[in-house]
Amino acid sequence: TLRLEAAMRLYGNDIDETTSVLEAGLEWIISWEKPSFVGREVLESQKNTGTKRQLAGFEMIDPGIARHGYEISQNGLQIGVVTSGTKTPYLNKAIGMAYIPTEQAKVGTVLEINIRGRLAKAKVVSLPFYKRNK
Repeated sequence: TLRLEAAMRLYGNDIDETTSVLEAGLEWIISWEKPSFVGREVLESQKNTGTKRQLAGFEMIDPGIARHGYEISQNGLQIGVVTSGTKTPYLNKAIGMAYIPTEQAKVGTVLEINIRGRLAKAKVVSLPFYKRNK
């Protein structure tokens, strides 16, 4: 849960072989100064044109805890799936992350998450959920 508050991605949940570094919001790990690396052309194309989806953070508005695999919808259409979600001990609220279309990933966008057959509202928030003061 603490890694989720810090928005650290978990391999197998939040990132995998189908996810690009840019979709996951991890551009800071790319060394663009390197002349060549595997996947550079694809990443350059995504950087120039934008990604179709991105990892977004959300916090629940309605009661409930979004868990891995729960469907996310907007206006009755499924737009994504929760990758990680829990109720955090430090922030004391239900939060999560999911890949959703880039146009729906703007802070403040309201989403609906299917929690065991009940649609619960959540809103997109910026990542990380918690950042300690230095």
